Amino acid sequence: MLKQAHEAYNKQDFKTALDIYTKLSNEGNAEAETSLAFMYQNGQGCEQDLQKAVELYMVAAEKKQPYAMYNLALFYANGLNGVPFDQYKAHQLFLEAAVREVPPAMYEVGVMFEKGLGCEGNFSEAAFWYEEAAKRGHLEAFNNLGVLYKDGHGVIQDDKRAFICFSRAAEGDLKEGLYNLGLLYDQGIGCEEDHDKALDLCRKAAYKGHLKAKEIIKSLQEDGKIVF
Repeated sequence: MLKQAHEAYNKQDFKTALDIYTKLSNEGNAEAETSLAFMYQNGQGCEQDLQKAVELYMVAAEKKQPYAMYNLALFYANGLNGVPFDQYKAHQLFLEAAVREVPPAMYEVGVMFEKGLGCEGNFSEAAFWYEEAAKRGHLEAFNNLGVLYKDGHGVIQDDKRAFICFSRAAEGDLKEGLYNLGLLYDQGIGCEEDHDKALDLCRKAAYKGHLKAKEIIKSLQEDGKIVF
């Protein structure tokens, strides 16, 4: 029945999915509880009910359902919908989800270790989790790992690895990746210097809303160095 519910959800037959998830949730199925919580969170096939979503995530998280722990951690990290702002609890939940191979949780754990949020700062741990998330295609993790390699934080400083990481992030059109890769081309770090390529990447990052890239493009236009 769970497979049937997933298929209905993917076809956007939310009513059918909601009915099945509800039935299975009442039987204590943790995956169904998590999916049902997500539907309540987003008002899919039902009225949005964040309190109900949180309650279901909590029940499923107690059963160690990975995505329930991840989604619940987001509530704690942001202090949403009556859930207290608690970075320690958020870190704990993100870490448990990360250990269970949830890529966005791996990324969030990396961020928290890098910034010392809800835990003691640890660049090596941050690099480890960014790499785990990056192996699974997480673009922001590629970008952040690239920054660590560029600066030599938690890893041996390596311009070529930074270039590879930023390139992967840029290939996915991540604005931060586009901007950071442009900086490397502009300065010839980890690659051959190429100002045209750097400018093209900066334009793309600016178009996607990267603030610093927008400032650079605006400044170049005002100085008459570029037309558009």
